[in-house]
Amino acid sequence: MAEYHLTTPLTDDDVLKLQAGDRVYLTGVIYTARDAAHKRLLDLIEKGEPLPVDLAGQIIYYVGPTPAKPGKVIGSAGPTTSYRMDSLTVPLLEKGLKGMIGKGKRSAEIREALQKYNSVYFGAIGGAAALISKCVKKAEIIAYEDLGPEAIRRLEVENFPVVVANDCHGNDVYQEAVKKYKKQ
Repeated sequence: MAEYHLTTPLTDDDVLKLQAGDRVYLTGVIYTARDAAHKRLLDLIEKGEPLPVDLAGQIIYYVGPTPAKPGKVIGSAGPTTSYRMDSLTVPLLEKGLKGMIGKGKRSAEIREALQKYNSVYFGAIGGAAALISKCVKKAEIIAYEDLGPEAIRRLEVENFPVVVANDCHGNDVYQEAVKKYKKQ
């Protein structure tokens, strides 16, 4: 397993070199969006209207952060379960989304779409929300403020730790772990 320090937005070359299990530290801008925001984005796509953010090369973090305490940029910001976004993800990949961050496995449809659109799914550590939030240097709501924690935020991050869970080559860290331990 390799370790990479990547700056967003991601390029095709960035994504192509990643393999399931690689450790990655992200620096730059990532966006937050969960179920409700995804549904609104899909409504815009279906209507042919512009999105509130150009998704080309971008990463969406599946998170609903808690309110920031005084003097802090953001509250706890741990990943949410990703499979809930599976039925809402492919149209975003078609718009150029290069990565997603969450926790848990993705569907076969998403794993196939990652290969088709040269994208990557990163896993973040659930239960480490307070530690992850320390990597966020700036946070601002850019769309759907009425959704509260599920509003789309633009986060500036530094050395945000993730693991490649599904790469664009069809590898799945979850499946590999099961195979490894079944052999033992």
